[in-house]
Amino acid sequence: MNICVFLSAADLDERYTRPAREFARLLGKGGHTLVWGGSDVGLMKVVADGVQEAGGRLVGVSVDFLAAKAREGADEMVVAPDLAERKRLLLEKADAVVIMVGGTGTLDEATEILELKKHGRTEKPVVLLNTAGFYDGLKKQFRRMDAEGFLPRPLTDLVFFAEEPVGALAHLEESRGIR
Repeated sequence: MNICVFLSAADLDERYTRPAREFARLLGKGGHTLVWGGSDVGLMKVVADGVQEAGGRLVGVSVDFLAAKAREGADEMVVAPDLAERKRLLLEKADAVVIMVGGTGTLDEATEILELKKHGRTEKPVVLLNTAGFYDGLKKQFRRMDAEGFLPRPLTDLVFFAEEPVGALAHLEESRGIR
């Protein structure tokens, strides 16, 4: 399965890198392909290293202004002209999506895939990996949106919240009929 991971390119501490390494190892050992933003820095590098070390494939989609930070040695690397095209290509190449910790770019990517799902434009499974409670506030906000009628589909149809990497991958494999 091609699993797109939206995540930070920042250098982060162990409470974020440990679960990211664990997820990457599980992804690679499971024979899956990482589809990611292509950067060879920060948490993006941690995940790409882990997937590659565990025997998985790497498909990167960078963007012109970040191409100097693109990972060499990926199985496939595409450089998009802008962020909108990058997101489109990432989603096009993916069978499923995992949202890990990140900043505004990750939040933008997360809300775009959820908006597409909300309107029935994709049925790809989406998992929000809530490492160290990072997305507790967002989870609460999504639940409020659901409870107060802002979502035309139940929240559980849009996103699965996982607290640990093993649960995130298990959900994706089950939703795609793997196992």
